Amino acid sequence: MILIYFIFLFLILRFTVTLFNFISNPKLTSSPREYDDFVSVLIPARDEEQNILNLLQSIREQDYPHYEVIVLDDHSSDRTLEICEKFAASDKRFRVVPGKELPKDWLGKNYACYQLAQEARGKFLMFLDADETVADGLLNNAVHRMKFYRLDLLSLFTNQVMVTLGERMIVPLMHFILLNLLPLRLVRLSKSPAFSAASGQFMMFKAENYKEYQWHEMVKKKVVEDIEIMRSVKGLGFRGEALLANGYVFCRMYRNFTDAFRGFSKNLLAGFNNNVIGLFLYLLLVILGPLAMAYILSAELLFFAMALIILSRVMISLMSGQNVWLNIILHPVQLLSMLFIAVISVKKYFTKTIVWKGRPIRI
Repeated sequence: MILIYFIFLFLILRFTVTLFNFISNPKLTSSPREYDDFVSVLIPARDEEQNILNLLQSIREQDYPHYEVIVLDDHSSDRTLEICEKFAASDKRFRVVPGKELPKDWLGKNYACYQLAQEARGKFLMFLDADETVADGLLNNAVHRMKFYRLDLLSLFTNQVMVTLGERMIVPLMHFILLNLLPLRLVRLSKSPAFSAASGQFMMFKAENYKEYQWHEMVKKKVVEDIEIMRSVKGLGFRGEALLANGYVFCRMYRNFTDAFRGFSKNLLAGFNNNVIGLFLYLLLVILGPLAMAYILSAELLFFAMALIILSRVMISLMSGQNVWLNIILHPVQLLSMLFIAVISVKKYFTKTIVWKGRPIRI
């Protein structure tokens, strides 16, 4: 019975965190005024011929007066460079730079971002992934947030675009884990680095601060560099904030179950700070916990527990702009996927066999 009490306590705690996030509504909001601070939009791109044009076009549609866009082609083997150069030729605000050879002690994306920052001239540095699109108002609203709260780093968790059933079986886990475990407002309100969260899909820095501390160089070997950067920013006494993108940034991370499984297995254990015991304790409580309650508890208590789980999925789905009913129906399948992803993630960690976009990731 002690295990059941512990499972129930963890369930109630997670529900409380989700309820706090739902009530506090941690989203990027519309700015009451217009700005013209120079923004450098920085995009690392490697084999992104399917996505990059959509992003570039969506940036060009921004009603913002003063920005530059720099794409770094990271040795693409497809038409990424050709597409970007053709687009840049039609708009002087856009330019493409070639990536340098990857040093042995760097991970690919971290080094690409580091190179982009050296090229940037803006007061603010906005890093975007190549598989995203942005909505009008993003630049102005992000600048407002940076200035109003005197932030050194703003990170947004993007709205996830999912088309296939395979994507829906895995991708919603990102928001589920985040909003079920971390009170997102505390990233800014608490000075403790323990309350750190970030998404590398959108990272906006104050350029002066970035160039002094070279944040990507500081975490050059880290797989989950975004969270590590936020921890470093807060650990050194600077201001950071993480919010939901609120429809200003959309991303289709993967196009099928296999790609999503491969991508999440690269990051899941790293997201738990490579703590294998912590990861499997979480899985034990979240996945096996409800099964244990179903076996031991009375019908009334089981109904109460299921109500908390369903209400949590409803709130998380609404906050993240996802389909409520699909997430409820697919909840057991998503948790089962997470279990298998965790096993593969741990296996890759110990065998050092993580490969991403043709490059081995050295841990």
